[in-house]
Amino acid sequence: MGFPAPLPGRRRRASSTSSSMRAVLVLLPLLAAAQALHRGKAYVREKVCQEYKILGKENFRTLTIIDTSRKYSNGTFQEIDHLVRDIVSLVETCCADGADPSCYDAGSTALSEKSCRADSPFPAHPGTAQCCGQQGLERKLCLAALRHPPPALPRFLQPSDRELCHAFRLQPREFADRFLYEYASSYSQAPLPVLLASTGTFLSMVSTCCTSPAPTACFLKEKLERKTISLLTLTSNRICSRFSAYGKDKASFSSLASLAQKVPSASFEDLLPLAEDAAEVASQCCDSMAEDCMQRKLLEHTARVCSALSARDGRFAGCCKGKNLMENHFCILAMPPAPAPRLPEPPEPTNKELCAKEGALHATRFLFELARRHPSLPEAVLAKLFDSSGKLRQECCSSKDPSACWDSKRRRIEAELFPFLAKADQLCGQYHKLPFLEFKKSLRDSLAQAEPSPAQLEQLLEQRASFASSCCLPDAPPLLCASKVSSELGELCQEDSCLLG
Repeated sequence: MGFPAPLPGRRRRASSTSSSMRAVLVLLPLLAAAQALHRGKAYVREKVCQEYKILGKENFRTLTIIDTSRKYSNGTFQEIDHLVRDIVSLVETCCADGADPSCYDAGSTALSEKSCRADSPFPAHPGTAQCCGQQGLERKLCLAALRHPPPALPRFLQPSDRELCHAFRLQPREFADRFLYEYASSYSQAPLPVLLASTGTFLSMVSTCCTSPAPTACFLKEKLERKTISLLTLTSNRICSRFSAYGKDKASFSSLASLAQKVPSASFEDLLPLAEDAAEVASQCCDSMAEDCMQRKLLEHTARVCSALSARDGRFAGCCKGKNLMENHFCILAMPPAPAPRLPEPPEPTNKELCAKEGALHATRFLFELARRHPSLPEAVLAKLFDSSGKLRQECCSSKDPSACWDSKRRRIEAELFPFLAKADQLCGQYHKLPFLEFKKSLRDSLAQAEPSPAQLEQLLEQRASFASSCCLPDAPPLLCASKVSSELGELCQEDSCLLG
């Protein structure tokens, strides 16, 4: 068979699709081994084989490519291919009628031993050595828990229609395998049901249009039909990347700060429920196997945002006037920050308020006020402030003299925090206003005022330009930009301990 069987997708009934999708997490032998803790080895083999027979070899293999590519998103195609072949071979052999009952356990043990070899063909991971120091089930569970961090930016670049059809006609199966690997590893944080639907419709489009007598018209029609699922993949990958990196509370604050910068006229009370709702969508759907969880919840959230903010802000009204809620949501996500409003300085929370039961809420309110007054502050800087505020509250509120601790910290905040925020706000403000070449020229002129050496000037220029082009955007990668913020802070603080470090 040259081309994989169609994945569960838009033309199948939701109930059967969801059933197949829910099976995915127990399909892979290393993941399924976790069940042995409570159910025993016989249960593992029985469950895996049951799902294998329901799905069939081709769908099982396709799901395995997607899931392993998501999990080991930095692995090469060859490494993923090795792992997939071994997993499929193990399940095919051990689920055959008349197979030895010990086949599955012995095979999964051999698979874990192969992972621990110095010349292992499987994806490398820095945690592998520690797992391989364990034995038996503990080793399997440790290996199963390993994941690569998500790529900073999606790597998948869709070829032209002509290139797609050439590759498809040349080697249909390898074309499909490579596409599944590249797409799933690029959007590794998107929920699995979203990836299944997106990859399934893409491969269906290619197989249909590359054999059509009118491929150009076919691709145009199919791409329009895929627009919603494509946007859902991009959007959910972004949402779930932040949720994975931040956790629920910080993800909620990230949404709050973003909304505050886009519509600074809205109050804390207006925006906090919307931000908490966004974090709840991620909490419920990023790991959900329900087929429509992310799309349904995200569209419900978008409707609430549009209802709350369209009358308040013309740009939100413009984004929300479309009939396609997914396009409306994507429009809101891509919306640049609003101009800085003229607002008085926000009152700082008192020492007593910060250490009270609602201390976290008081701190979040102050950070919200900071975000709406400095709309160009990048998300990564605000996320660092959120982290630091929690650490400071924990340190000072548990000290013997909280007031003295806070007074000391406030002096350091004035010395360290405000200059850094001003620089970050100015940098991203210029980046948003100017074409990139003009931005770099303005940045060079600004940096040259400190009279660094030519080599230092070039290094600083490239460092700041890289920060701006990566981290001043609405969809800035959270882990990469957190690292860049820490690097900038380290240089700012030099040898001293950083309040925001």
